[in-house]
Formats: sequence, C-alpha cells, structure tokens
Amino acid sequence: MNYWIQNLDPYGSPEEIGVIQLAWLGDSVWELHQRLRHVHIPLKSKDLHLSVVNEVKAQAQSKSLDDIEHLLNSFETNLVRRARNKTKRFPKSVNPAVYSRATGFETLIGWLFLKDPKRLSKIFEYLECK
Repeated sequence: MNYWIQNLDPYGSPEEIGVIQLAWLGDSVWELHQRLRHVHIPLKSKDLHLSVVNEVKAQAQSKSLDDIEHLLNSFETNLVRRARNKTKRFPKSVNPAVYSRATGFETLIGWLFLKDPKRLSKIFEYLECK
C-alpha cells in the first residue's frame, strides 16, 4: 500500500530543514501511510482510528526503527542520531529513550519523503512484511 509514494519526484532541499521539522513532516507522512493501509478494512471509524493510533504512537515508531536500522546507510544512521540527540522534551507517558527513537524514525521518514521517495517506498514495503 505504498503506491502513492513510488511515483513521487524528490522535492525541495531537505538539507535546509531542521531535524525537528523533518520529524514533524515524517510523522504526518507515516500517519497518512497507516491510514491508507487501513482504509479498506470494513470497521467503524472509531476502530479505524484506534488501529492507526496503535501504529503511529512512539512505541510503534521506535519498534519500526529497530526493524529497519540494519538497512540504513551511514548518512541515514547519522540523521537518526542527530534527531534523537535534538529531542529535549518528552511526554510523561512515554519513556524518553523510546520517544527520541521515534523522533529519529519520523525524521528519517520526512527526509526520505522529500529526498528519495522510492527508497521510502521500499522501507515501507519492508515494514509491511514484518
């Protein structure tokens, strides 16, 4: 269910965007991807919402990062590290290490969405098979 990304052209200069802004963008891209994965499931909107929330919360994003870390190149690994180190505030309900890893994941998603949509599509495909 990542066809919507496969045909995108790289856009803009993500080098000029801060890691927190990339995380903000990546969070919305990840949520849209999850919504598109769930849209054909015949559930009530509340149940669809809860299904997507389970996929976009910090714990799930941190686990997704665990699942793909071995696929990342050195630039991507460094980008994730920079984002993790930039995270200073954490919700009380989330372990700070989990939250910073989720921020790193979101930053990577935001970067790839702008810079390399085809690679992002492959990462999404890999995560769907997990």
